[in-house]
Amino acid sequence: MTQKIGMIGLGIMGSAIATNLLKSNFEVVGYDVALEKSKNLAAKGGYMVRSSREVADRADVIITCLPSNEALHDAVLGKDGLMAGARKGLVLVEASTLTIEAKREVYEALKSVGMEMLDCPLNGTAVHAVRKEVAIFASGNKETCEKCQSIFDGFSRKTYYVGEFGMGTKMKFLNNLMVAIHNVAAAEAFVLGMKAGLEPEMIHEVLSDGAGSSRMFEVRGALMVTGTYDEPMMKLDLFQKDIKIITAFANELHCPTPLLAAATQLYTAALARGWAKKDTAAVCAVLENMAGFERKRSE
Repeated sequence: MTQKIGMIGLGIMGSAIATNLLKSNFEVVGYDVALEKSKNLAAKGGYMVRSSREVADRADVIITCLPSNEALHDAVLGKDGLMAGARKGLVLVEASTLTIEAKREVYEALKSVGMEMLDCPLNGTAVHAVRKEVAIFASGNKETCEKCQSIFDGFSRKTYYVGEFGMGTKMKFLNNLMVAIHNVAAAEAFVLGMKAGLEPEMIHEVLSDGAGSSRMFEVRGALMVTGTYDEPMMKLDLFQKDIKIITAFANELHCPTPLLAAATQLYTAALARGWAKKDTAAVCAVLENMAGFERKRSE
């Protein structure tokens, strides 16, 4: 019997997950507060419904991929949320980057009605999600994670089981801390190189093969080469949310993160320029402005 997977949140990442699950021969029933996104799923062969409760009614396992704590709260605890359709044995796989506190609140609520919840944030950009190249930081009941492995395989390249509930989110915080810093480091290298007279294409090609390269240099460096950031893999405003969560988490542990603090100022500067919906690689343009450097544009 084909497993029915519920998908709540059909944005850039959620849509890619749902599409790959369909390609992997799962039935997918999806809901998003933006009706058009649900219609897009239906056009690909999935089933659209009009509430999270309806997803719970029709699915065996549910995946949430949402932009904020509030969105998760509404999807699960709000009117027509998952709790309204909860039943014993139903599993929620929470794949968003949110606070541990928000996830824990939902975990306890679902546990009270016999549902199980896993904390499974994703490692990768939207491009990786489309290509089925994301990795999963899975945490929670290990046996339940193992039972969900075939589903994970349907939209990811690898699953790492990292421990009890909440450890997945902690690992994701570390990952995004490094992403934030490496993205700025890549931009800094590009601007220094371009101001010194090196062509951005050559900088990208040569340094991608060097000891100083990173995944961010390779992936977002391609956007920095052209200086075009209007088709985001990660929007600046959404990433700023992640940075705030990580900073609060580190502060709670009294753990200094000086490089993250320095990098944060460049993301804030990009937002101040009205670039909230541009890709995070736009920090390169911020540094170009700070350096008094203007690219030569071909006619």
